[in-house]
Amino acid sequence: MNKTLKRILIGVGSIILILVLIAGGFGLKMKSEIKKMHVMETSEVIPGVFAIKDSFVNMFLLKDSDSYVAIDAGADIKTIRNELSKLNIDSSKVSAVFLTHGDGDHTAALTMFWKAKLYMSRDEEQMINGKTSKMMFYHNSISRNDYSLLDDQQTITIGKTKIQGIATPGHTPGSMSYLVNDSLLFVGDAFGLENGKISKPNSFFSKDMKTAVLSFEKIANLPTAKYIFTAHVGYTADYKKAVNTQLK
Repeated sequence: MNKTLKRILIGVGSIILILVLIAGGFGLKMKSEIKKMHVMETSEVIPGVFAIKDSFVNMFLLKDSDSYVAIDAGADIKTIRNELSKLNIDSSKVSAVFLTHGDGDHTAALTMFWKAKLYMSRDEEQMINGKTSKMMFYHNSISRNDYSLLDDQQTITIGKTKIQGIATPGHTPGSMSYLVNDSLLFVGDAFGLENGKISKPNSFFSKDMKTAVLSFEKIANLPTAKYIFTAHVGYTADYKKAVNTQLK
């Protein structure tokens, strides 16, 4: 083996080793952060609002007469199917799905809700069409392309359910919170909850923490809001206490 080839092989081997170490470190960090999450068990949390547990994330269903409106769509379609069966909820009864953002743990069961209209923030489309990467070398994607895009403060009415989209970027560029029937605020991963108060999103999984903090102002003064539901750290029935804080 000549010296040039040997140097090349050593260089390639070194690069592979570095990549393996980076991937291993990322994997360990991700597991560590996921362990900090505490989600709700599958149940009717408050009258008409159902939390569906999928490993480390909750999606939600809002009952509307004989149908349901979904907030997000879980991390694993098989798990979502099993959890819905515990509640005797037929997935075909879901008439609309509103995505808080396009990460894979919020979109996996979209094909299950095949009758549902799909909505997301206009600014989040870049995260699922290949324009903007979630992280180095990785792009989000979803299983449907028949979606409608929402602008900040736009309101959609599904049956008797009124859903107002509130742009709360930071976790992703198009993260959107939803104020439902003027009282139920669903924030996805845009914010956390700690000791009953709003906290910053998980920095390891978020793209722009500075913008995330600024987005707090968008949800801090909603006079009719009563509840806040998060995707990974439960909910609070005391909106006023939750927003009586400062994010830095």
